[in-house]
Amino acid sequence: MAAHFMVFMIFIPQLIKCCPEHQKQALLQFKSNFLKYAPTPTSDASLFGLASWNSTSDCCRSWDLVVCKHEHWDSSTSSSMPTVVALHLDSLFPQPALYPPSNSTALPHSPVLTPLFSITTLMLLDISSNSIQGDIPATGFANLTKLVHLDLMENAFTGSIPPQLYHLRFLRYLDLSTNSLQGLLTPQLGFLQNLRVLKLDYNYLTGNIPDEIGNISRLQQLSLRQNNLSGEIPSSLVKLRHLEILDLRDNAFSAEIPPNIGILSNLSFLALSNNSFTGQIPPSLSNLSNLKTLRVENNLLTGEIPSWIFDIKSLKELFLGRNNLTWNNKIHIVPKCLLSKLSMQSCGLTGEIPNWVSTQKTLDILDLSRNNLEGTFPEWLAESQVSGIILSDNKLTGSLPPSLFKSQSLSVLALSRNNFSGELPENIGDANAIMILMLAGNNFSGQIPKSIANIYRLLLLDLSKNRLTGNSFPVFDSHALLAYVDLSDNKFFGEIPMSFSSETKILALGKNNFSGALPKNLSNLNQIEHLDLCDNKITGELPDVLFQISTLQILNLHNNSLQGSIPRTISNLTSLQILDISSNNLSGEIPKQLGNLVGMIETPDTYSSITNPFTILIEFNDLIVDWKRSRQGLPSHSLSIYSLLDMSKNQLSGKIPDSVGLLKGLKSLNVSFNKLSGEIPESFGGLESVESLDLSHNKLSGSIPQTLAKLQELTTLDLSNNELVGRIPVGAQMDTMNDPNNFANNSGLCGVQIQVLCPEDLSPLEPELEPEEKDPLLSWEGVEIGYAAGFVMAILIIFLTGYFEATSHHLRPPPKKAKNLKPIQ
Repeated sequence: MAAHFMVFMIFIPQLIKCCPEHQKQALLQFKSNFLKYAPTPTSDASLFGLASWNSTSDCCRSWDLVVCKHEHWDSSTSSSMPTVVALHLDSLFPQPALYPPSNSTALPHSPVLTPLFSITTLMLLDISSNSIQGDIPATGFANLTKLVHLDLMENAFTGSIPPQLYHLRFLRYLDLSTNSLQGLLTPQLGFLQNLRVLKLDYNYLTGNIPDEIGNISRLQQLSLRQNNLSGEIPSSLVKLRHLEILDLRDNAFSAEIPPNIGILSNLSFLALSNNSFTGQIPPSLSNLSNLKTLRVENNLLTGEIPSWIFDIKSLKELFLGRNNLTWNNKIHIVPKCLLSKLSMQSCGLTGEIPNWVSTQKTLDILDLSRNNLEGTFPEWLAESQVSGIILSDNKLTGSLPPSLFKSQSLSVLALSRNNFSGELPENIGDANAIMILMLAGNNFSGQIPKSIANIYRLLLLDLSKNRLTGNSFPVFDSHALLAYVDLSDNKFFGEIPMSFSSETKILALGKNNFSGALPKNLSNLNQIEHLDLCDNKITGELPDVLFQISTLQILNLHNNSLQGSIPRTISNLTSLQILDISSNNLSGEIPKQLGNLVGMIETPDTYSSITNPFTILIEFNDLIVDWKRSRQGLPSHSLSIYSLLDMSKNQLSGKIPDSVGLLKGLKSLNVSFNKLSGEIPESFGGLESVESLDLSHNKLSGSIPQTLAKLQELTTLDLSNNELVGRIPVGAQMDTMNDPNNFANNSGLCGVQIQVLCPEDLSPLEPELEPEEKDPLLSWEGVEIGYAAGFVMAILIIFLTGYFEATSHHLRPPPKKAKNLKPIQ
């Protein structure tokens, strides 16, 4: 037996042929291109799976990520010829792809992908999560006529979907999600009659779903999530009787949900949330006996929530919130389903938390926020094993039961903006699985329990807007995961606490009674992006250590008692977009190094590294700033589009440096109520993004530079209470600055905005002909006296001021002396 076995092993290599040489060379060329065009130096071994690809081994027998199939028979050797049929080339980089991928770090599709298009035997190609950019190479994929499975998700492809993909007649699975593809969802999709799975999520597709979608009769999964598709769901969709997953979330669909959608009896997942669907929930949905997930939240649906939804036995996930739906609080229901996720946000629930919720023993996520629920926190819910409890924005009262924090599965607890009171339970740290803890806007009192620092998974802690007090704080491990801390608007006192994790990115301690100087160990927060210490009693100078935190994007020190000058090292804050140091006692000159703040030079984008990974569940507090003459909040989710610089209400002096005009990304500049002098810099014409400019209540002199007419975005301007003179610039937005209060209390401004003529605009006026009088002596004597008085007053004003004073009243030129009139003897 052993001898026969050895003989068999010897002859196996002769029976099994190697993979075709041209396919092997194509794969080696792909690897070479991938290494060459990687955005950062990448070694062979650092690419997952490609390390086994080399010229000395066989691609079908020795290489990872490659699947071959014996399909060609060679009669001369009585053996089959293997060919490459599948390539699993997803996530080749050690780090995951960006969401969405950044084009600055993307790989060019050509020539990276070009070698693969010669392997025409491919049936499966997965190149997802590789940050490959450019248009989808249409002719290349057209060569792969045997493709059954094509996955291009999570790259940086742009442009439109090439029609060549629609002619791959064997294609069953197509995933183009999380790219930047644009264009219409074309009727050519109808050619893919055998397609089983179609995913086009996270692109920029526009238009409607074509009626031809009904031609893909074997389609089982249709996912078009997060595009800009609009219109109604076509009636032809109900022809897809094999459809199991329909995901149309995050688009602009409108009209009613098709009333006969219940015909799709195989549907197990139906997600229509974040659109503009109207009408009622179709009764035909009750026929979907396989339905496990129903998501219709955040639409314009109306009517009463039907009780029959809870009779769908297969239902596991139900999201109904943020519509115009109502709940019949008098109805008695006995659910036949066992839900794992339930969201009824803003559904008009009143009274206590419905008792039928307690029957859902498998519940994992419960969201009943934004209703009118009353009563105390139920003990049955505290003792449950629910991992996410979201009851924010209700009218719940009482204290929190200690049993709530005995749970080892609780990961999200959001109870903000209720009427809870009492002290936080001392055993709060026993719930060591909590990741998000939001108790803001209640009446909690006492100190923060020290045990809270034991929650090693805690990422977000919001205890703002309560009555918490004390000067002793929990000490978190320096390597804890805690990234977001908001203790603002309480009654804490003493020195500013620095017992937080070095991972902290957002720290809000404003509106308390903290005192003393800014801590010297601020630099320990070396990843912080948002630091808010406004409305406290902080004293001392701005320490240089503060300006060593290069990650800082938002710094709010408004309304403290800081003194000294603004350090020149402020230019180190290259990421800074919002700086508010108003209402302090800062003195000295504005450093010219302000012009080096890169974060204020670059035009703000819609994306920022201050991201909110919990957007689905929570809302962060607004950032309160002076914006266009009023104290108001900027939404936390859109702070990335703002760039503000507020140094108002200090004791700053000297000239405004020309370099401030380099901050072309600024949307608001406020240096009012200081002691600044000199002229307004001509460079201010470079503030191309500025919407609000306040230089009032200083000692600025000279004329207003004409360059301000370049500011196309300017809507709010205040130059009042200075020593400005001359003509107010005209053109573009400056023509709309016609409120006299914007220029009041200056020494000599004129212009159309305040309806005051400038001296150079005064033209001689011909005297009106007087009617003949019987006594010309009396008539001309009156003219002469009137003229003399007006002339003397005009000369006196010009002599004393040099210009006419700008007021809100019309000033008329003095009457011109009549020609050829002889003085009366």
